[in-house]
Amino acid sequence: MGSGKGYGKTILFGEHFVVYGLSAIASALGSYTTADVKVIEGNGWTVDDQRSATPGYKKQKYDEAMQSVQNVIDYLKIDTKNQKLEITFSGNLIAASGVGASAAQCTSLARALNDTFNLDLEDEKINEAAYEGEKSYHGTPSGIDNTASTYGGLIWFKKNLSGGKNTMELLQALKKMFLVIANTGITASTTEVVADVRRLKEKYPVKFEKIFAEYKNLAEDAKNALINGDIITIGDLMNQNHKLLQEITVSGEVNEKLVEIALQNGAVGAKMTGTGRGGLVIALAENEEKQVKIANAIESKGYNAWKTMIG
Repeated sequence: MGSGKGYGKTILFGEHFVVYGLSAIASALGSYTTADVKVIEGNGWTVDDQRSATPGYKKQKYDEAMQSVQNVIDYLKIDTKNQKLEITFSGNLIAASGVGASAAQCTSLARALNDTFNLDLEDEKINEAAYEGEKSYHGTPSGIDNTASTYGGLIWFKKNLSGGKNTMELLQALKKMFLVIANTGITASTTEVVADVRRLKEKYPVKFEKIFAEYKNLAEDAKNALINGDIITIGDLMNQNHKLLQEITVSGEVNEKLVEIALQNGAVGAKMTGTGRGGLVIALAENEEKQVKIANAIESKGYNAWKTMIG
């Protein structure tokens, strides 16, 4: 029997802007998915998914999740004709859109298979296997989620718009930081929201050129602040990033409500993360005491919130 772990992730800076070749910064979360693999007589494999999840998530993603398991098994060339694998997923990462749940599942499985069969794989190979698993969820994934899940820490990511290799740089933060993730309970279509932004960009090119220039400078400042562990500056830049997301119309009423609750209860910075118009909001806290206060305030208003670490 073997086991493995894969971390969740959040986008700290750059959602939507990354589509246009601007840099984004993602962070692995302290929350993770674990996989346990037991080898028994028989053939094939079974999955017992014990992960906590937002309502409907696992049912909606079931076919993709099963294909991801097969992809990872195939990539690592694990024999399932002469033996049977019993796979169990658990851990403290809540399976939801926007936290890299699929990548965490794929990474944890790759590590568990590596442990079970003594494959002696380096992280680079684990990451490659997780990327193959991610293909079942995303078609052609960027690779940022599985990279964060495998290596942890911070990822500086820039999409190559010419179709070449994307830029992915592992960053080392000076310190771990306290984060609250709030769930609006609303799921928006990423495809539709991205299309709306593209239409606006085509309609108001000068406005968007100015927004993009402002974000480009912001991203560089955020990179330096994260490396130096400058929490106050990071929080301020999160607030600025959120205002830019408001300008391109991807925030929503409930996002604004949760951002305001977080800031009123001591967050140094708060913003929507991911697709927007619902989905998730992240809030940065100076210490654990304030992290608890922010999470409790959000939950008192009827929303789900969980506490984790970044960096």
